[in-house]
Amino acid sequence: MPTQLSSVASVAELRRQLPLSAAVQAQVRQHRQAIRRCLSGDDRRLLVIVGPCSLHDDSAALEYGNQLRALSEQLQDQLLIVMRAYVEKPRTRVGWKGMAYDPLRDGLGNMELGLTRSRRLMRQLLELGLPLANEVLNPLVSPYFEDLISWAAIGARTAESQPHRELVSGLPLPVGIKNSTDGSVDNAINAMVAARHPHHTLGMNDEGQLAMATTAGNADTHLVLRGGHGLTNYDTDSIIHAAQTAEAAHCSARVLVDCSHANAEKQHRRQMDIARQVVAQRQQQAPVLGIMLESFLVEGRCDDGSVYGQSITDPCLGWEQTEALLRELHQQLSVPANHTRW
Repeated sequence: MPTQLSSVASVAELRRQLPLSAAVQAQVRQHRQAIRRCLSGDDRRLLVIVGPCSLHDDSAALEYGNQLRALSEQLQDQLLIVMRAYVEKPRTRVGWKGMAYDPLRDGLGNMELGLTRSRRLMRQLLELGLPLANEVLNPLVSPYFEDLISWAAIGARTAESQPHRELVSGLPLPVGIKNSTDGSVDNAINAMVAARHPHHTLGMNDEGQLAMATTAGNADTHLVLRGGHGLTNYDTDSIIHAAQTAEAAHCSARVLVDCSHANAEKQHRRQMDIARQVVAQRQQQAPVLGIMLESFLVEGRCDDGSVYGQSITDPCLGWEQTEALLRELHQQLSVPANHTRW
């Protein structure tokens, strides 16, 4: 049976339907610049990428966003908090691929609705005043949300992909690139080197027409350490080794630690202790840019979305755990640090 094709709105059409106000556009630029300053070390705050493993319920996401915004305002002197707003999910085999692809979670797929609903929800979160983060998975999907996000991730499985490296080269925002699933950082660093250079590649303009894209190069990339295949890499030796390897390739030497995934060995509560350890290392000598946490209103996960505010993909920390942890890290960071050259 041949592949079936169904038309969807172009990037330009969807942006016309759901535009950003001038004030929100300025807010996104300011948030991107704040993250760049953290990356350069000019802003000494800890970058915290936190939020649901994936968005699936608009009301719960907005409730979480409101609570995170209020907490962020209280802790902003030490923490730069960015909300995860992931609408695409990589799958090892098969499974729900995210709101952008299957917004009704019925397995039928409805990308016209998925792209619209995702953009609308992300715009509502932005209007709360939060910076947003997203994982870039499909290069054709990325432009629908590119103007909304302040930080993006490239996953462990796509860091080797030339189209993704070329895509990052053209993104006007900081991008974190994850180490490979075996725990090594070489592919991610190669991706950083490739992404900082300009590229000529085949792309699509906002009206949906094929076009040659000439990217400018992206100097604002960094490593994300997520562990791999039974290995963790949030200890001081692993962080310093990763930083030194990146520095030798003339890339940013400051790394962000993913406290979930292989680092947590699939045990979501371990994120809390990992975050404490990473911040303690930062206070001493480790070149830590920030941390990533998976968190939602209700702890854990469920398959069918029957529990309001609970993840339907990876299990997450609950809100009470998240708030207590971030307040603890804020207090930890308020103690004068033993800074090194990092």
